Amino acid sequence: MTAMAMASGYVAVHLLVTVGVAGWVVVCWAAPAAALGMVAWRLRCRRRAGATEVAALVARFVSPRPWWWRPVFVVGEGAGVTLLAAGFVAVATVQRRSAELPVMTQLVGLPCGLAVAGAGFVLTRFCRPRAARAAAQAVLADGRAPVLYLRSFADDAATTQVDDGMIPLLHSREEQLAAALGALGPVIAVGRPGQPLPQLGAARFSLPLDDWQDTVRELMGLSRLIVLSLGAGEGLWWEVRQARATQPPRKLMLLLPGRSPQVAERLAAVVPDLPRLDDVAGADPWVRAVVVFGTGWVPRMYPVGPRTRRGVIARRAAHAMAPYDLRTDAQFVGRAMTAALASVGIRAPLMGQRARLSLATSLWQGGKLLTITGLLIWLAIRVLQWFGLG
Repeated sequence: MTAMAMASGYVAVHLLVTVGVAGWVVVCWAAPAAALGMVAWRLRCRRRAGATEVAALVARFVSPRPWWWRPVFVVGEGAGVTLLAAGFVAVATVQRRSAELPVMTQLVGLPCGLAVAGAGFVLTRFCRPRAARAAAQAVLADGRAPVLYLRSFADDAATTQVDDGMIPLLHSREEQLAAALGALGPVIAVGRPGQPLPQLGAARFSLPLDDWQDTVRELMGLSRLIVLSLGAGEGLWWEVRQARATQPPRKLMLLLPGRSPQVAERLAAVVPDLPRLDDVAGADPWVRAVVVFGTGWVPRMYPVGPRTRRGVIARRAAHAMAPYDLRTDAQFVGRAMTAALASVGIRAPLMGQRARLSLATSLWQGGKLLTITGLLIWLAIRVLQWFGLG
């Protein structure tokens, strides 16, 4: 026993001398980190096991990509947003301190700042569609039952509109809507056939034009929530009828467009007890109201838009602050969806805030991967130095 203790002490001293005090500290921290990493990996595998059926179904309609594809473009997206922000900060700094800075500094700083911002914008627009997760990857990465988002392909132009306010040209309405619905699970949608790059927002997969109904019907049964953005497509109304015929009432949520009397008339024929659309305060042409169903398919309608202020002073204050209101249309939709789902017993808090934080999510993904890559490179260099190879 004494000899074993002496041998252990000799090994410890030898390691301490070989790698140094700093290296020994790193080794001591690396051991528990590796153990925690193994536990996290096991928990992730267990969580993924519950989503394998949906992922396997969707993966049949997704073209495979190399393993390095998404990490490279996620890092590129993070770098693009960073350059865009840095360029705007540089230009703003030069303008704000124009009285203090030399003329030559201003002549160089303004074009350089604009060039950096332009490069960041181009890099971001190029990388973001390529960094989007495929539907099967999104389901596996999350592990929860998905949210199935169904809409008419003709309405994609409205959802690609960008209305981020003070953060322009980055996130579309559908991206914000998918971020809000992410409170319940990963959002998946059928992509337009022949589209070279997926539209940003819901994770997409393509279905054959002549055989899509069976897959959609199966996905309805496997999804946690079915969100139908109503439009004029015949296939969309087939999906409305199928959801009502085969799914529980609380599982279906309808997004009603504004300024579309044809859709309102057609919906009234499918849902006879629906409240009159004239009674809804919201008038946005994208989404006017959110409809959910209680027991017995009793419809409940929630308008989309800012709350009506009570009192003369409150209404005048809201009217005066309207030009400075940074809330987006998607944020109002998220707030209406939160109230609608709560009425049927589904808790999905802060959906409006999640819609607004979609930009922060992108920055977090890119920054996280960039940080992990840097730490792995640093650790590899240290290991090589310890063994005398660096």
